[in-house]
Amino acid sequence: MGKVATTVDEQIKLLTDRGLILDCGEQKVREHLLDIGYYRLGFYWNPFEIDDEHNFKRGTNFSTVINLYYLDVDLRFLLMRALNRIEINIRTQIIYMVSNHYKNSPTWFSDHKVMKSKFIDDFPKFYNQKFIDNNKPIKEHHNKYINDIYAPAWKTMEFLTFGSIYSIFYNLKDNDLKKKIIQYYGIKKVDVFINYFRTIIFIRNICAHSGLLYDANTPLAVKPTPLIKINRNNRHSLNTAIQVIIYFLGRISTNRKVDLEKDIQELYVQHKQNKEIKEIIENKIGYEFC
Repeated sequence: MGKVATTVDEQIKLLTDRGLILDCGEQKVREHLLDIGYYRLGFYWNPFEIDDEHNFKRGTNFSTVINLYYLDVDLRFLLMRALNRIEINIRTQIIYMVSNHYKNSPTWFSDHKVMKSKFIDDFPKFYNQKFIDNNKPIKEHHNKYINDIYAPAWKTMEFLTFGSIYSIFYNLKDNDLKKKIIQYYGIKKVDVFINYFRTIIFIRNICAHSGLLYDANTPLAVKPTPLIKINRNNRHSLNTAIQVIIYFLGRISTNRKVDLEKDIQELYVQHKQNKEIKEIIENKIGYEFC
């Protein structure tokens, strides 16, 4: 499709002209196009296109495209529940351990003895009047303590983005304190924890913004350790990133880890009978069926 908007009728004609089989009926196709959108669905029929003219592989069904779409939706939902748990836990551990290590510095994130200078210099860009106004506990703190530049860490950090929490950990000066924090997760090397942290943030951002998940490859290769299962030696695959998420969840709750592994396996098995989607699960996501 070019730069001119098209109607649903025109979209349906384009799809059929390119060889897509409307096996679920034209009315249902119309409903899906109006519900999900032609452009977004394009990410899910792209694997079945065979040339630059967007023609489809012979025998491609519209229902297969929709099933792939809902595989992606359901997988995002499962991961987002786990990622929320992990995000809160990592945030809590950093707040707790660093705040208790520097008991006499409640705003240790702005202390040059604790943090690298660049982080401290940049922090006012985030902790501005808009940040104060948008977060009621922070606003109430400043109304009560009018001379404070910042609220204490245990208040402030609850309202920072997960990316900012990563930056705080990364910019801590005390490497021994970093090692103490990562011991909670059974990790010995700070660079490994940072690699896994960034992997978690990458997948979290895709899930939080309803992005394309099944085709995701992590910008960073996941560092190989005995902690993480890496299928087919693909350290960039979605499945490898999921193994990082599963590992961290297991350090927080064994039951939730077991549930997540079971739910993901069951989701994949639901789609196993469709040959095209099974190939995507194996070759794009990187999951190996037993």
